[in-house]
Amino acid sequence: MTSASLLRRQTSAASSLSHKARNTASGTLAGIGLAAFIDETVFHQLLHWHHFYDKSTLEVGLVSDGLFHALGFFAVVAGLFLLADLRRRQGLWWTRWVGGVLIGTGGFQLYDGLVQHKLMKLHQIRYDVDLLPYDLTWSLTAAVMVAIGTVLTVRTRAGDSRQR
Repeated sequence: MTSASLLRRQTSAASSLSHKARNTASGTLAGIGLAAFIDETVFHQLLHWHHFYDKSTLEVGLVSDGLFHALGFFAVVAGLFLLADLRRRQGLWWTRWVGGVLIGTGGFQLYDGLVQHKLMKLHQIRYDVDLLPYDLTWSLTAAVMVAIGTVLTVRTRAGDSRQR
C-alpha cells in the first residue's frame, strides 16, 4: 500500500467518523427542538395545562414560555443547518439522523419529566389531577424513544454504507 492510498484511507475514515458524529448531533438538536415545539404548542398554548415556569405570576410564566419556545426554535435551526451541511458533503445517514432525532426528543422529554417536573418542580404536566398516569405516560414514552434512537444509532456504528 502506498503512502498516498494510506493517507486517503485515513482521511476517509476520519471523515466518516466526523459524519457519524454530525448526523447524531444534527438529529439530536432537531429532536430537542421538535420536543420543545410540541410541548410548548400543545401543552402550554393550546391546552393551557402549564407554563415553563409556574412558580411566579402568569406574566413570568408567559415570558418563560417565550424563552423556551425560542430555545427550541434555535435548536431546530442549528440541527437543520448541520443536516444541510451533511447533504452538501454527501455524508447524510438517514438511519443515524433519525436515531439522533429520537434520542433528542426522548432525552428532552425524559429530562423535562424527571428534572423539571419532579426535582426542580418548575411546573407539572397538569394541576389538580392525579399526576401518576400523566407522569408515567410522559416518562415511558420518552424512555421508549431514547431506546429506539439508541438502537438505530448503535446499528449504524459499524459504518456500513448500505444502511444509509
